[in-house]
Amino acid sequence: MTHILDELVWRGLIAHTTDLDELRKTLDTGPVTLYGGFDPTAPGLHIGNLVLLLTMRRLQQAGHRPIGLVGGATGLIGDPSGKSAERVLNPAELVAVWVERIRAEVERFLDFSPGPTGALIVSNLDWTADLSALALLRDVGKHVPVNQMLGRESVRARLEAGGISYTEFSYQVLQANDYLELHQRYGCSLQVGGSDQWGNLVAGADLIRRVTGDTVHALATPLITKPDGTKYGKTEGGAIWISPDLMSPYAFYQFWINRSDAEVPGLLRVFTFRSRQEIEDLAALTLEKPAARVGQHTLADDLTGLVHGESELAKVVAASRALFGQGDLADLDERTLEAALAETPMVLVQLSPSGQASFHAGAAVAEADWTVSPGTGLPQVADLMAAAGISASKSAARRAIAESGAYLNNRKVGGEESRPAAEDLLHGRFLVLRRGKRTVAGVEVLRG
Repeated sequence: MTHILDELVWRGLIAHTTDLDELRKTLDTGPVTLYGGFDPTAPGLHIGNLVLLLTMRRLQQAGHRPIGLVGGATGLIGDPSGKSAERVLNPAELVAVWVERIRAEVERFLDFSPGPTGALIVSNLDWTADLSALALLRDVGKHVPVNQMLGRESVRARLEAGGISYTEFSYQVLQANDYLELHQRYGCSLQVGGSDQWGNLVAGADLIRRVTGDTVHALATPLITKPDGTKYGKTEGGAIWISPDLMSPYAFYQFWINRSDAEVPGLLRVFTFRSRQEIEDLAALTLEKPAARVGQHTLADDLTGLVHGESELAKVVAASRALFGQGDLADLDERTLEAALAETPMVLVQLSPSGQASFHAGAAVAEADWTVSPGTGLPQVADLMAAAGISASKSAARRAIAESGAYLNNRKVGGEESRPAAEDLLHGRFLVLRRGKRTVAGVEVLRG
């Protein structure tokens, strides 16, 4: 059986460790208690955090006990790591709400079954809320050399950029104290975090050595980047969230489907639990038959099932197929269809009680407005195709219809003057337009 450290190395999940050989010996002695921290500086976790969560899960599956720490205290301060300017402090009430959301997200990925490897979840506010300034300075600060704090990359970069507040400068002391507390309470001897946290991780290991004389370990996962060097976890629209209310399961699924062939092998290693042989086979298939996008579909299936559950995965796969003519749109529930259409150009149609309809394109395409005469009902399909931008103009849309290349709800549009009927509205409000096989747009009809 492959040693967990060798597995992590092969998957590209180790950027730094305090001492890899000593860590191997420690892991070989029996269940090791480890922890990873998640600060509530946003309303949820994204796929950058997912790298850490899945690494903790792998260590748990290898026979070790993970502790998920939610930063109820450190979230009130803000980590300067990776930030070029001072954070805006969030209200304590908001941080408390985010703590509970993130606690629930962390719990989804760890096994809390009773036993020596059963996970724990804690908030560092539990031991920090009543910690006085004098106690922090005497009992913790006394053991933290300022020259080491100044040498941390996160601090040095901020000093060079113009300065850092004492609040954010002290963040590493609080995180180091977290490791000390978990070591003393639960025997925790390994902290896992992202490579941008490396200074904070080693600060905790150093504090434990100075206070207790014990040797403990730190392991940093690399920042996962695209082939061009840019970070994952961000798109033009923001983070790739793992909460369904922040990012729909359909949008999450499409993110993985849209990865390039060059990205697939690395992402399969980092984010899936498939074996080495399976991943190598999928990488080979991706090279041999790129049009089939086997690797991308595997990523999307595995990650959506893991993050959102098999039921949601079935819904988004059905929606993805139906949107492109390979299933019945009427079978999709309203929430899934709405989420799927949110990823396409959209046209909003406003129907007035008098029968007049006005419609305009959403933000995905250039905005425009049209009005049809009272009493004529819904606009013509050609108008809607032009408004959505899937045809360059109304005349181009009519040509597509004449050439049997236009579809309404996956049915060919019969004539250039065709317009939808009320019974065509899916869930009483949606239409799906398609030109050819792959060019799709949505229509939402609003009444009143």
